Amino acid sequence: MPLKITWKDQYEKEIERAIQARNDGNEGMARVCARRAAGIVIGEYLILCGYSGLNNSVYDHLTLFNHLPDVAEDLKEVSRHMLMKVNQEHKLPVDTDLIHEVIWLKDRLLTDNKR
Repeated sequence: MPLKITWKDQYEKEIERAIQARNDGNEGMARVCARRAAGIVIGEYLILCGYSGLNNSVYDHLTLFNHLPDVAEDLKEVSRHMLMKVNQEHKLPVDTDLIHEVIWLKDRLLTDNKR
């Protein structure tokens, strides 16, 4: 019987990829992986909130999350950072570390005592 891959497994894999990409000097891929990790975290959070039939779209998960009325503004701000596009210099328009932010987001939304 094949093992079920959990959201934690998927999340940890993306965080590892993000860190490795950054260590390799590939900040663009690090951001991509951090965004995927955020989509995994928020997707799991939405499931815990009772949402079903969710697709695998990171964009859709982040957008829905940003429209939830009971979500704290600091959590939504991190989610909005994940949706930002880079400028012509291939940098985000805000000075932030998406890897650090997605780890913080996971700790706030899906701590072991909540899941």
